[in-house]
Amino acid sequence: MSTDLRHSILLAIAEDGSNVAARLANQHGVSRQATSAWLTKLKKEGLITSSGVGRGVRYQLATVAQVHRVYPRAGLREDIVWAESISPLLNDLPGNVRDIWHYAVTEMVNNAIDHSGSENVAVELVRDALNTTIYIADEGEGIFLKIQRAMNLYDPREAILELAKGKLTTDPANHTGEGIFFSSKVMDAFDIRSGLLHFMHDEWGADILLERPANAPGTLVLMRLANDSPRILQDVFDQFAAPEEYTFAKTIVPVRLAQHEGEKLVSRSQAKRLTMRFERFQVVVLDFAGVEEIGQAFADEVFRVFGNAHPNTQLLPINLTPAVENMVKRALSAK
Repeated sequence: MSTDLRHSILLAIAEDGSNVAARLANQHGVSRQATSAWLTKLKKEGLITSSGVGRGVRYQLATVAQVHRVYPRAGLREDIVWAESISPLLNDLPGNVRDIWHYAVTEMVNNAIDHSGSENVAVELVRDALNTTIYIADEGEGIFLKIQRAMNLYDPREAILELAKGKLTTDPANHTGEGIFFSSKVMDAFDIRSGLLHFMHDEWGADILLERPANAPGTLVLMRLANDSPRILQDVFDQFAAPEEYTFAKTIVPVRLAQHEGEKLVSRSQAKRLTMRFERFQVVVLDFAGVEEIGQAFADEVFRVFGNAHPNTQLLPINLTPAVENMVKRALSAK
């Protein structure tokens, strides 16, 4: 079985575990008997499992490596967590993938050590033939509530907007505020769940805020990355650096995170909430995807008032509806 065929079968199972043999037969132009033989081979290799019989059989990707450890937070070091629990299970992955995992895991564990106040920090790795997923959890105050308190924000949902901007830390003497921002950008999927809120970022750049049905203590970070990901850590850093510089100078802000459920972006106070800390960047890309319209006062505050007050920060709006574009042009024409 070729590597490409093996990967194609595994992708098909990951997408939908039902009717796999028939789907593969149609896709590859072979008999059901041939695809059944492929599936049997992958089961013997320990890469997939199945449940049910006959036409009701369902296939799943098997867990090929797993670890769960709970560490006392006091005196814990992120390099120890990496060396003991994570690195041994990723040794056979490509170097670029290991580099990404080393960066993201040590950053997120360090955040839990320094900021959570939790008694323990839990780490879990689950790996299958296609992806690795790592969970890092603590029992502390919760990241969104902590940011809300530290920055005197009105609503914990505002903390998610601040995290999405980057350069946010409640301990500037010891942290740059880059860890969560870049960890979210290097992963195929990155979730933070805390309290009643759930923030998700995916490999296509989508940032989604969900409200959870039950209030959960502490913070859970979930990260997932393909085992054969072509992504290069330094390339991601470079996307957000100024030309000829090596500093974090550019950010992409999903404007819809400033638009809480039922709200429209119409007021100057909403605009001030959005533009808070923009002056720390040379370039701010404002992604209006998911925002149908904005008010005149909101647009004026962002593009004229902030723009005039901070000429060294360039605002680049993208993904504008015609209604939003008209408001932006109107504000810029008044500068």
